[in-house]
Amino acid sequence: MKFTWNNRQTCAEITEQNVNDTVCVAGWVDTTRDHGHLLFIHLRDRSGTLQIVCDENKNQGLYKQSKTLRSEFVVNVTGTIQMRSPETINSSMNSGTIELIAEELEILSEAKTPPFMVSEKATEKMDLTVDEDIRLTYRYLDLRRQTMQRNIIGRSKIINAMRDTLNHAGFLDIETPFLTKSTPEGARDYLVPSRTHKNKCFALPQSPQLFKQMLMMSGFERYYQVARCFRDEDLRPNRQPEFTQLDLEASFVNETDVMTVTESLIQAAFASNGLTIETPFKHIKYQDAMNTYGSDAPDCRYDMTFGDVTETFKNCGYKIFNSIANAGGAIKGFAIPGLANELSKNMLQNDLAGKSIQSCGGKGLTWMKVLDNNEFESNIVQFFTNEELMAAREAVNGNVGDVMVFVADGSLATVNEVLGRFRVLVAERFNLIPEGVYSACWVTDFPLFELNDGQLTSPHHPFTQPTEPVHDGMSQEQLLNMTTRAYDVVINGQEVGGGSIRIHDSKQQAMIFKLLNLSEDEIEQKFGFFVDALTYGTPPHGGLAIGIDRLVSIILNTPSIRDVIAFPKNRVAYCPLTKAPSLVDEAQLDDLNIQHKTPIEELIGG
Repeated sequence: MKFTWNNRQTCAEITEQNVNDTVCVAGWVDTTRDHGHLLFIHLRDRSGTLQIVCDENKNQGLYKQSKTLRSEFVVNVTGTIQMRSPETINSSMNSGTIELIAEELEILSEAKTPPFMVSEKATEKMDLTVDEDIRLTYRYLDLRRQTMQRNIIGRSKIINAMRDTLNHAGFLDIETPFLTKSTPEGARDYLVPSRTHKNKCFALPQSPQLFKQMLMMSGFERYYQVARCFRDEDLRPNRQPEFTQLDLEASFVNETDVMTVTESLIQAAFASNGLTIETPFKHIKYQDAMNTYGSDAPDCRYDMTFGDVTETFKNCGYKIFNSIANAGGAIKGFAIPGLANELSKNMLQNDLAGKSIQSCGGKGLTWMKVLDNNEFESNIVQFFTNEELMAAREAVNGNVGDVMVFVADGSLATVNEVLGRFRVLVAERFNLIPEGVYSACWVTDFPLFELNDGQLTSPHHPFTQPTEPVHDGMSQEQLLNMTTRAYDVVINGQEVGGGSIRIHDSKQQAMIFKLLNLSEDEIEQKFGFFVDALTYGTPPHGGLAIGIDRLVSIILNTPSIRDVIAFPKNRVAYCPLTKAPSLVDEAQLDDLNIQHKTPIEELIGG
């Protein structure tokens, strides 16, 4: 049978049902084993692997040809499927009970020795032993590894499941421009100089925010897009300069409508890879999240929620607590469950209360073990009455065998932030996070404004509708206490999406711009087209964007989003594969009316 695209079968398609069938397969040589007279090939394609047998006694020429094969050669093979003998069954392979007896073999492409092991026999630890920049330099080889194949295929399944969900709900897939206008959205824009409009630049979009709102003004009512977005900001494991988000917007909706659609999207994303996540998601107000978890992206898989003991310790004999509590500061803590016996005094005092709390931004940490018979153990327990200790235990939900930890500071915000970081550190270090659990929540009621160098600024963006109308004459304190109809979706302590109900009233939008101290000229220059569009009849609308890279990383349990992106940049926003960014030809710069900035050393003759 001659090999063609139409008669080729993938490794995963071939099962025991194909025994005695003649089949054609094609792929990469994963490994070879020469047993003398018999040469075994593990052939790999994207679906999996299949064992091929080249028997010298049956086909001497083919056997001789097979001995020239090396890892990563591309071949096609025609042969007959047969059962393996019981002693040669490989339970680690899906096709481990069958093999293909080769009758024809064609080498389609030879390969140099790869710089690292691609074979399925490479362990998961390979990611730790091969430098990431080497992997990214040879990304086309790295992507052949089965773990990476699973990641990228899993990503495709997730995106398709989310598309199907939105298509079924009547959303339209509409594209928005890449080359657009620079608008302030919280990060630096990537600028694209224009050749035809001298000294002017396009900007790559940080998000399709204004365009998707104008699509609602255009009457499409339900929009979505798997959108590429760009932000020129410092990288972290969960950030890339270019990233993908599932963007959606709908008219005539409220928060509940958007949340319901989003939960169904996320549920479908998990289901596409055989996982479940419980719905409906828990709702937590922003201020409650900060006070209870010390984070606006709380990890709800484990407890260790905060208790406020400021009033409890206001008159205690421990001077540090006493003075902070009476000077308007805050004392809060949480209970580390079940580790009273495991954590020694030395560990608690020198490690956690010394190094660890300082790494979280704290000045100190107080600890107390909860013992039987309403007793407590600590190096300062003598400074507290039993009533105070019992009240503190109740505040942090402490049980016998727990360790209570407390942080005190003149600033409540500092206490929350330090305890929030310390809570995560403790959970990760002492394996307190349950495995295989996915816990999602909505964080709502974000502040409308925050103070930055004495000026009001928008924590999200200035198009978010406040929970109550804003008007002239409101004091700064009133404005800072106002909340918005914004919402973030958080899974396992990571924000994976966020959105809001938008301002659809042009006068209210103008008032927000005014409070943000934008002049008429600035408003016209940055948002003139959008403000004008609002005056032609705008429906109430709202939406959300989900970070695809981050969501996929959570579902597939990868250490970094770079492991779920086909061709990512490295930690310094550089592509080792293509060597981008790179210098460009001077003629190209001349076309764009751009000159290189001369280093100061050259200007002064240094």
